[in-house]
Amino acid sequence: MISLPRLAIFLLLMGSALLSACASGPTIRSEQNPGKSLDDYQTFGFFSPLATDKAGYESVLTARLKDATRRNLQAKGFVYSESNPDLLVNFFANFEDRQEVRAYSAPPPPRSYYGYRTGYYAGWGGYYGGMGTTEIQTINYTAGTLTIDLVDPAEKVLVWQGQAEGRVKDKTRQNPGPAIDAVVAEIIATLPARAPR
Repeated sequence: MISLPRLAIFLLLMGSALLSACASGPTIRSEQNPGKSLDDYQTFGFFSPLATDKAGYESVLTARLKDATRRNLQAKGFVYSESNPDLLVNFFANFEDRQEVRAYSAPPPPRSYYGYRTGYYAGWGGYYGGMGTTEIQTINYTAGTLTIDLVDPAEKVLVWQGQAEGRVKDKTRQNPGPAIDAVVAEIIATLPARAPR
């Protein structure tokens, strides 16, 4: 079970990869139900409660996700509706702590002038570790996923799903709003534009 403080930290950190515009940002992907056309839907609302609200009330994180999603869906031509919307939006977040083990070759120890031993008890160059050694480095990091679902409430069918997945970073703890906006914008950018009516 995901605790709200850890969930908030995950999402805030995940957005930093987008804001820093580095190559190691999250992978964004989406998938549409082949039996459904987004052109058949005009309005949207939000599930109640959303999957990101496990404590029985709306968190600040959920409020930010809703605000960013609403802006981006409206930019795609959808209209927000609180009563009887064509689509319902839901958010899912998952994260886990991981370790990455890297092995790399360390250079050989330095030799003294003319190849003499570097210390009284040191081996001759080329002997006893004169060659490079393999060093092991362990990196702890958090990997996470944010998913946005668009669901047909009448048929109870997933119409479209967008997802951001990647390594989360520490940069956005101080200013989380722009990070959440950036992640949501990247996800919804993959949503096909609706045909004009």
